[in-house]
Amino acid sequence: MRARILAAIVALVAGTLVLASVGSFLLIRRDTLSSAQSQLRTQVAGIADHPALLALRLPGERRLRPGRCCLTVLRVVGGFSTLSVNAAEGGGWTRPMPEVLRGASLPIDRIEAGSSASGHVSDSVYVVDPMTLNARQRTRFDPVIPASATPVLVATREVSAPAGGFAYFAIVGAAVLVIAGAASYFLASRLARPLRRAVDVTGRMAGGDLDARVDASSSDPPELVALSESINTMGDRLSEAREQQRQFLLSVSHDLRTPLTSIGGYAQAVADGTAEDVPAAIEVIRAEAHRLERLVQDLLDLARLDAGRFSFRPEPTEVTPLVVETVESFRPAASRRSLSLDADVPEGDPLMLSTDRDRTRQVLANLIDNALRYARSRVQVGARRDGPVLLLWVTDDGPGIAAEDLERVWERHFSTDRSGASGAGMGLGLAIVAELVGAMRGVVQAESPVAGEGGTRMVVRLPPL
Repeated sequence: MRARILAAIVALVAGTLVLASVGSFLLIRRDTLSSAQSQLRTQVAGIADHPALLALRLPGERRLRPGRCCLTVLRVVGGFSTLSVNAAEGGGWTRPMPEVLRGASLPIDRIEAGSSASGHVSDSVYVVDPMTLNARQRTRFDPVIPASATPVLVATREVSAPAGGFAYFAIVGAAVLVIAGAASYFLASRLARPLRRAVDVTGRMAGGDLDARVDASSSDPPELVALSESINTMGDRLSEAREQQRQFLLSVSHDLRTPLTSIGGYAQAVADGTAEDVPAAIEVIRAEAHRLERLVQDLLDLARLDAGRFSFRPEPTEVTPLVVETVESFRPAASRRSLSLDADVPEGDPLMLSTDRDRTRQVLANLIDNALRYARSRVQVGARRDGPVLLLWVTDDGPGIAAEDLERVWERHFSTDRSGASGAGMGLGLAIVAELVGAMRGVVQAESPVAGEGGTRMVVRLPPL
């Protein structure tokens, strides 16, 4: 990764330098051509405004016509590439134009109307400027410029390309590339080190070492520090999940082994004829089988909830009879424990709600079963309407729940000796309640204490489905 980052940064810097160099060269070239063209236009205008200069002669060139002699002097002195006089007539030229202008598109109509023209062809600039010549001056040229033609002064100058700037750009570019290479190597190393640590730790976690943690350094980039902290948090969560799974397996093993042992022992006693009270032994077997069935059903319910295979069929339901029926189904269990079980529902005011009847009954049943385990003398089940929301609650007078455990009682496999609502069994009943209520878009919470030094109230708020 470090090599890729280094190559990418160096390539980016090199590409930027190339684009900057090419752009700068084009801008300099354009500015150079523009400046040369402006300078040439000024010089040609001065020459064209003084046609008397055509009378100059050079020593040793007395045989030359004055026009050619004068233009030769001006061309050499002024540093022109070419300098000549031509004439525009009838949309054309009376003599050939300089070679550099053969491919140029000159506005002859405008020139014949007295306007000058300028521009550049490749690396040469040109100016074509109309002149004012009298009849005698027109005869100085070969061929003679007709009276009907428009005489023009044609000047060209070759502009040198800013080649000297390339050496400067090359030196600066090389220095920048070296600096960029060093900076990118440092940056790549700084990024690669924490990433390698993270990859190593996640690999160890995948291999089962959930105690592995990423050592984040304060010199690391903030994003990589956040990544390290996230990996460490994930490790903590995985460790907690593994511990919960271990506790769950221990709890399941214990809760399943106890009824199986009782069933096996009493069945053997009945089979051997050693049971003194056979009906009582059979009742124990039946009760333990029911307990075993309930434990297995809890496990199946959680598996269905996790897989999203729990179905909800909302329909208009009168909640009052549902609460009363559920309470009556638990009355024998309450009697066996010498507990009072009451239903607190409004009379004459039907509580109608569009909800899933079976799932609502299951929520109530799990809450009542939990309350019966810890109540000292009384369990109360109630229902009422709070606007469009239906409130269901189950209250017991047990030892209550510690304040720090009120939120955790809904966790799977949570168990604490101080909690009056989660202190026995596998800790699945309340977890199933939380899952079902959440799936019905409701809210469930535990309140404790509710009376004196103890007591617990489980409150369910169910909105219309």
